[in-house]
Amino acid sequence: MGVNLKLFRICALTVFKMTIVSILVVIYCKDVSFPGVILRFLFAVVDNLQVIKSIRFFNSQATPMITYNLQLPHGPYDVAYPYNYTYIINEPEKCSKMTPFLILMVPVAPDNRLSRDTIRRTWGNESLIPGVNILRIFYLGLPSGEQASRIQEELKNESREHQDMVQKDFMDSYFNLTIKTMMILDWLTSYCSESPYAIKIDTDTFLNVDHLVKFLDPKAIPTKKDFITGVIIEGGEARRDRGSKWYMPEEVYPKRTYPLYVSGIGYIFSLDLAQKILEKSKYVKPLHLEDVYVGMCLEELNIKPTYPPSQSLFNLQCLPFDKCLYSKMITMTDLSNSELLYYWIAFQKPGPPC
Repeated sequence: MGVNLKLFRICALTVFKMTIVSILVVIYCKDVSFPGVILRFLFAVVDNLQVIKSIRFFNSQATPMITYNLQLPHGPYDVAYPYNYTYIINEPEKCSKMTPFLILMVPVAPDNRLSRDTIRRTWGNESLIPGVNILRIFYLGLPSGEQASRIQEELKNESREHQDMVQKDFMDSYFNLTIKTMMILDWLTSYCSESPYAIKIDTDTFLNVDHLVKFLDPKAIPTKKDFITGVIIEGGEARRDRGSKWYMPEEVYPKRTYPLYVSGIGYIFSLDLAQKILEKSKYVKPLHLEDVYVGMCLEELNIKPTYPPSQSLFNLQCLPFDKCLYSKMITMTDLSNSELLYYWIAFQKPGPPC
């Protein structure tokens, strides 16, 4: 009898918690204006019951009403997307005066100033290809830890200096890479939708911009549509080893293999596809592996990645520098900042590559 009563109390308390959380979520999702005193009461109940993640509530004028750390039930592999994150740093006018042929979208950690400066000095130089408009944007979330305030202030100063950074108010972490990628697509469709192409590329990657521009061909009319390419992974298996960086719990993704997807080290895509992926993502359960998730959205769209004309154009392994070899590639990954800078200087030396 005692056990049954205890079980009943636990179940009742759980139902009570979830009812209050549901009310708060409905208020948020339906954009309902609600008396502040009642909201504070509900928040206090949730807080005292030790429920759970940061959600911002807005009134019908879309202005902040109350910000509160409401934590909805989730595990470490859940992704808080879709969600209406807010810009902290933005460059909304970048494509208003000119239409870039190619946009370099670089997800980067807030504290990784060295990588940003290295890329600015190497393949991220926007004036690298004469006659071709190229735009560079570093995309990041919020810093964390004891130095977060200092890092954020440094980011604002860096943004004023270079005007090439975009930041939203999600926590920047490995498990939030899907959020970062979806926010990259959102920025592109919001501010640069007339541009034909973009590449999402990691900071530890060598990018042969000249070869990429020739591959896309600025003179080609019409431009490619429903296009995405890079290192295409076919039959990729979900890792069940908890020690793996790419561990995927069976309860999050029960299938043995992933759909066709393009490795996240660097993929090129047409801007029309960015909008389609964003729309479809509203109906596809998010995963923390961002490249796999993009592949899942593509599968739902019935759009397959385009295999490159040569598998050697995009590389998952770091090969020793050889100017002739690198001149025939578009991407090479797994480089340190010093390696990237050294290779780039050697790559730019006058003379034929082979």
